[in-house]
Amino acid sequence: MSLLQEERNIILNNEYVDNFDFAEVEEFVKNASKDLFISYNFKTKNKMLVQPRGGFPTYDKMFALYEFFDKANVDVLPCTIDSNTRLNDYATAKKMLRLSEENEVDMLNGYPLINHGYRTSRKMMTHFNKPISLRHGTPDARLLIETAIASGIFEIEGGPITYLLPYSKNFPLDKAFLYWKYVERVCAEYSKLNEPINRESFGPLTATLVPPCITIVIQLLEMLLSLEEGVKSFSVSFSQTGSMNQDIVMGAVIRKLAKYYSEQIGVTDADIHLVYHQWMGAFPMDQNYASQLINMSTVIASMVGANKIITKTKQEASGIPTKEANAETVANTQYTLRILNGLPNIVDEQEEEILTAEVMAIMEAVFNDPADTLWRKVFNSIKNGTIDVPFSPHIINNNEMITVRDKNKNIRIIKRGKVPIPNRCFEYEKNQCDLNKDTTSIVNDIIHDIGIMQ
Repeated sequence: MSLLQEERNIILNNEYVDNFDFAEVEEFVKNASKDLFISYNFKTKNKMLVQPRGGFPTYDKMFALYEFFDKANVDVLPCTIDSNTRLNDYATAKKMLRLSEENEVDMLNGYPLINHGYRTSRKMMTHFNKPISLRHGTPDARLLIETAIASGIFEIEGGPITYLLPYSKNFPLDKAFLYWKYVERVCAEYSKLNEPINRESFGPLTATLVPPCITIVIQLLEMLLSLEEGVKSFSVSFSQTGSMNQDIVMGAVIRKLAKYYSEQIGVTDADIHLVYHQWMGAFPMDQNYASQLINMSTVIASMVGANKIITKTKQEASGIPTKEANAETVANTQYTLRILNGLPNIVDEQEEEILTAEVMAIMEAVFNDPADTLWRKVFNSIKNGTIDVPFSPHIINNNEMITVRDKNKNIRIIKRGKVPIPNRCFEYEKNQCDLNKDTTSIVNDIIHDIGIMQ
């Protein structure tokens, strides 16, 4: 028995899990409809796929949500997991699920997949014959991913960096790398049976003044960590920054460098996709403004040639969006995409050159770390500040980098901390900003920017 299989047996021997039948699950994946695989949809549907967010605790409400989304012409269904499951607290999730079922009040903020079990969930996940994306925010997702794939969910979001630095304060980063290494290997193994299981990184990170070079570096590193374990379908992603030009530049650079670095590690047979998130920051209270913001992001997604767009709703500023609001934004996004034909190809050569140089300098510093494996190089690079995510709550993150917006709304680096931004690029970044202000004014600008779309 392989070491991986021994570990799988231990993980699945859990009191909250169905009696796991590996042979039956393999047979299910082998014969599953190809339409359930988003990797197959990427290859065969000549359009940008549209996916909302959403998840309810009970089976009946989750099924009703999917029925609503199906009628709204959703391309990809979401399965947002509850926060207790994200923390591996299956006992509390079980109790809250029962209270939700008995009182018809939602006591969880998502679908507790582990507690429902794969045999029950599979009936729903395969009923609509559409791909489902697992969205969870879990550093240790080993049990969740096993259950998800057994249920018919063949797209897994997250990664050891993107599901840790924005969400956790003190979960050990080295453990997160090892747990996600397990996830990648399981996805790679199941991918041999049918279409590839798609892995998707979470590009928005803290969604607050994250400079494009940091977003792209982390996307590339999670992609490489996944590809080196044998994954054959991977999606890099980022979210609307607030600057149309910067988004277009970022889309061009991330595509170019994803191809370059995958080839650098000898992987030429993996499909790499681009996912764009509608605005992830603070939303305007005025729902008309929120609708305009969402519509603008759809235009940008079309201009960067995204393979998938993940939607938000005009209700974001006032609480948890209803299924009706989610369905409305999907319908509006589909409509906008249909009428966006023949958009001009905008290129900003200077911005692309600067951003490419920044990303490659950071990547070179990561690769030059003396550790013997890529995940250890990345771990060391986060620990020593080579990679620094603004506004991350995690204790290992340096939090020395400072960013502001220039007059054109581009996110600029004015303090680089230990991130190896080349001098000429750093000077270019600073020169775009008005730094003659006093420190208090700059801090006030940053605070104001957190609510920039208000």
